Amino acid sequence: MVGLDTFKPIDAQDPLQHHMHTEYYRVPIETWDACRHVHESGGSVVAVGTTATRALESAAATGERSGRTSLYITPGFSWQVVDKMMTNFHMPRTTLIMMISSMIGERWRALYGHAIDRRYRMLSFGDAMLLDRHAR
Repeated sequence: MVGLDTFKPIDAQDPLQHHMHTEYYRVPIETWDACRHVHESGGSVVAVGTTATRALESAAATGERSGRTSLYITPGFSWQVVDKMMTNFHMPRTTLIMMISSMIGERWRALYGHAIDRRYRMLSFGDAMLLDRHAR
């Protein structure tokens, strides 16, 4: 479930000091088992959206498939479940940009530069991108 603070700009001078909101998440057992099976067979788990990504990684981090999470995915995060993420283009200085940066590193800047140059639509009803944390 998306919390309103998902879209709140980071107001801390150091983005890593930002206080992350909590939101409820639930990962059905069928989804959890499917993710495990995909990894065991050498495939990639693709999450559609930052909320789904945060839910899956929260379940991995806590061992609980449901609850409230304050997981803040920033550069250096140890990814356990999600290999690829489909998401739209987000606003600067948000936790969502931090998550994207964690997944693909500084490559996000070139992607956003491309999107801005070509006038892609941003935000929730805009264009989307598929990010692969294993691609270099």
